[in-house]
Amino acid sequence: MQTISVEALNEKLVAGESINLVDVREPHEHADFNIGGILLPLGQVQTMQIDEIEDLRDKEVYVYCRSGNRSGQACMILEQMGFTNLVNVSGGMLAWQDRIAK
Repeated sequence: MQTISVEALNEKLVAGESINLVDVREPHEHADFNIGGILLPLGQVQTMQIDEIEDLRDKEVYVYCRSGNRSGQACMILEQMGFTNLVNVSGGMLAWQDRIAK
């Protein structure tokens, strides 16, 4: 699993890069603030309910949560399921809101 800072991820988004974002927070957190990722709560990842992202197994996938903790767990689980190019967003949406969405 690789990591990326919120600043580096924002640069990719601003540059218009087509990237795969997965939000492993809970639905209410996603509703409060999100950066456009597919909502797939960590609980669903843990129970292998990942139909929404099955087609991303061999693609680069950026995984984020509130602080970077749950997304790190999700990356480890997804790697065990055969995902090959996962990137954990360090600091999560707390860092994003603090440094990017001011």
